[in-house]
Amino acid sequence: QVQLVESGGGLVQAGGSLRLSCTASGRTFSSYAMGWFRQAPGKEREFVAAISWSGGITYYAASVKGRFTISRDNAKNTVYLQMNSLKPEDTAVYYCAAQDSQLLVTFRGKYWGKGTLVTVSS
Repeated sequence: QVQLVESGGGLVQAGGSLRLSCTASGRTFSSYAMGWFRQAPGKEREFVAAISWSGGITYYAASVKGRFTISRDNAKNTVYLQMNSLKPEDTAVYYCAAQDSQLLVTFRGKYWGKGTLVTVSS
């Protein structure tokens, strides 16, 4: 099992940038595919991005492709989400997730963090 803790959320103006971090406990972090989801007020949780165990393969939702970048540092047990050109519609609680399967197109997440709030003002 792995425990996940997100950080880096906050308030930013439209067009700005934020970098989220998710640090995992345990020695098997490098074996997991990692991903980010988000949930806006009154909406269902949606997939944002995922990355394979090695970092060699990434997958993005269409709504963030070209603006967000997912990366990982296995030596630090950390996955990142660099968010650029932020829009008010990116406002949400962002969750980090981990799973054993490396099939990113069906990333569902098995282990979850508690989330970090990102607010983008217009």
